[in-house]
Amino acid sequence: MVLTINFERFKANFNELAAIGKKDDGGIYRMAFNADELLARNWLEAKLEAYGIPTRRDAALNIIGRYENEANQDKPAVVIGSHIDTVPNAGALDGALGVLVGLECLLCIKEQSIQTAYPLEVIAFSDEEGRFGGMFGSRAFAGQLNPRIIEESQDLDGIMLSDVLQQLGVDPYQALSASRPKKEIKSYLELHIEQGPVLDAENVSVGIVSDITGLFKWQVRLLGAANHAGTTPMEMRKDAFMGLADFAHEIPRIIDENGGEASRITIGNVALYPGSANTVPGEVDFSIDARDVSLEVMNELKDACRKALSAIARRRQLSFDFTEASMIYPVACDNQMQSHLEEAAQQLEMSYKVMPSGAAHDAQMVAKIAPIAMIFVPSKNGISHSPHEWTDWHHLESGANLALNALVRIAGDR
Repeated sequence: MVLTINFERFKANFNELAAIGKKDDGGIYRMAFNADELLARNWLEAKLEAYGIPTRRDAALNIIGRYENEANQDKPAVVIGSHIDTVPNAGALDGALGVLVGLECLLCIKEQSIQTAYPLEVIAFSDEEGRFGGMFGSRAFAGQLNPRIIEESQDLDGIMLSDVLQQLGVDPYQALSASRPKKEIKSYLELHIEQGPVLDAENVSVGIVSDITGLFKWQVRLLGAANHAGTTPMEMRKDAFMGLADFAHEIPRIIDENGGEASRITIGNVALYPGSANTVPGEVDFSIDARDVSLEVMNELKDACRKALSAIARRRQLSFDFTEASMIYPVACDNQMQSHLEEAAQQLEMSYKVMPSGAAHDAQMVAKIAPIAMIFVPSKNGISHSPHEWTDWHHLESGANLALNALVRIAGDR
């Protein structure tokens, strides 16, 4: 039997949520726990309750709706979801789409009185986008939080996560109790926009994710000597910026020799000191964001970056140090769940592509306690984290129908 969503209802819910936090510049500003994100939370809870789906907030403020029957209520849950918080000046799809599809899937299954072997949950994780570091809710859900993370997490304005939670009437340390034991979660499915150009360029309806990239972020400092731009001969300079320039040119070689097709290295932020037009830069601080779907390759990229920077520092007479700001491990999606997705896509006569994810997702955290799978839908021109972010309605409908049919297969798998 092929199931289809109520697309008009889905569109109406999509448009209602997209209006919350939308400003005059066209962007959405639902950063974690701000006034608009709290309104969106209330909207989601009201929708779930109006549709007769019991709803709760856990100690990490994740919103969870549950659909069960007498025969399956004591079994582990099949979970579908994502997040509804956004980056500043965001589009309407990233994160929210996965929650809205999860909501629609539970409604369709409930309306048609489909008796699944396992209970179903839809979840909206808190602070995925990183106002306070990212993936707060899914880390709590998967038991990956600790007191130090709670105590040290703050936003770019210096506002502490613990203070915000207290203002909301929540004991920050209670977030540690949001952890779900493995025996309670059978599997997790997440639908997301690709956030890249591949599906759109190839005119493919959906992507079935094989692996989710890992990433490490370094903050690097090269220290030379600031000096007069006119009186210091070129061969006598200790120019920190030239060290950065040398490293930037090394990146293609590092990926060719130590990486693979899924490898990415990005220098996204640079600060020069003293920052004067007529002064040789004595210091440069910059970020490195490196990604791959293989932990072994990531470790090779780390070694190669370190060796390249050390060699450049010696050659340029600079000192070099770095700190690892974060490390997220790559994960593979579950083979059986991928098979369910492929079988459902074939049944729906839908074009699909098996592909890795180059971005991190809540699924990465949930993989610590349960098998995971992900569905991608195309991003127009590969644009994301922007008011120009969009996916054609027919692709959204295709992705939601795939999620619905795959969810019934997964939840019916005894």
